[in-house]
Amino acid sequence: MLLAHRIRLDPTPDQRDYFARASGTARRVWNWALAEWQRQLSSGQRPNAMRLKKCFNAIKYTDPAWLDANGQPWLRTIHRDAHSQPFANLAKAWSRYFAAKREHRPAHPPVFKKKGRCRDSFYVANDKLRLEGMTVVLPKVGRVALREPLRWPGRILGASVSREADHWFLALRVDVPEQAARLHRTDDGITGVDLGISATATFSSGEKVSAPRPLKVTLRRLRIRSRRLSRKLKAAEASIGITGRVPKGIRLAASKNRTKGARALARLHARIVHMRADFMHKLTTRLCRENQTVVIEDLNVRGMLANARLARAIADVGFYEFRRQLQYKAKRYGSTLMLADRWYPSSKLCSACGARHDNLRLRERVWTCVTCGARHDRDINAAINLQRLATGAFAAQSALPVASPAATSGTLTGMVPVRVGKVTPVRHEYGQQDGSGQEENDAHY
Repeated sequence: MLLAHRIRLDPTPDQRDYFARASGTARRVWNWALAEWQRQLSSGQRPNAMRLKKCFNAIKYTDPAWLDANGQPWLRTIHRDAHSQPFANLAKAWSRYFAAKREHRPAHPPVFKKKGRCRDSFYVANDKLRLEGMTVVLPKVGRVALREPLRWPGRILGASVSREADHWFLALRVDVPEQAARLHRTDDGITGVDLGISATATFSSGEKVSAPRPLKVTLRRLRIRSRRLSRKLKAAEASIGITGRVPKGIRLAASKNRTKGARALARLHARIVHMRADFMHKLTTRLCRENQTVVIEDLNVRGMLANARLARAIADVGFYEFRRQLQYKAKRYGSTLMLADRWYPSSKLCSACGARHDNLRLRERVWTCVTCGARHDRDINAAINLQRLATGAFAAQSALPVASPAATSGTLTGMVPVRVGKVTPVRHEYGQQDGSGQEENDAHY
């Protein structure tokens, strides 16, 4: 089983400097490869990542554009993995782009990366690093202290060093044996989970869990720090006589105050991410640990984010991250994740008699069934109906494809006694876009 462990590093100032230079090298090589790829496309050629890599290797130590002020090849001071992996990432990015075009999904080609507006990271091959307890030995920098040891035994397949705010992290991809990756489940319940905004998760048992909503809590402080940084940028532009948009190729001098303000803003963004991730991990771990089957809805997250009034609240909760974590944690706990069809009327079905009420409006949070007289909380009723999909209580009363085991790569399948409905495809969802250069476009999500 492939698992990833992200460990915070404690580098020295010299090691931090090398990490920043290696990340800048990876970014610059990506931009060179993308520009050459586009040039070959415009001239009618068929570019290939490996041919581009060979061309780059032939010029990287001799071309004046890759020499320092003394005429020396500065790439020799950076390990070769940092400036060889961008070619593989570029090939994967173009492959994803053309695959999305063929499947008629929203597709975005790779874009150039700009310093300060993309994720700083670089790759390290598995044969170039070595773990020794609470330290890791990296090429060119030697031993770097870790905040914690590696959690699982297994073979390391690769690693990447990345920066988040003013901290550096080492992400290790490990091939863990099945016995070591499996976790013990404490109960064998079956639960339905209805996601919402007022109550992030409503269980079929009637329990409601509210998210911390970190963006809403820190939005005022976020705006204050953003305005402070914006004023410092305007002052830097005015100092060199620039009005309006900064011309391409001009880099503003980085003052200490502007650097300090940018770091404060980045730390606040990182705090928001960590608060949301902490809540989501605890919730999904609890669901997979205490239940043998979890039923959720196949939500159209992209379509929901198009609603300008609800987009911020939905993004602050993280609906797709909830589903993504359930998919891989269900496999570790030996649980089953089932997806109700996107058009299954979980809120409109009476959980007492199964009658369907099509005239139910979104603002009606409590409603009474006109058939049997039962009074329902909208969210609890939806969660109960989702739970009953796993047991098949009302499956025969609906002509819709009601539920299916999630058949994605990170989900355990084949554990449901009876397969009901068809596999629900996942379309137009936001996922991880590492290596494609689209991190800036998806930052709001």
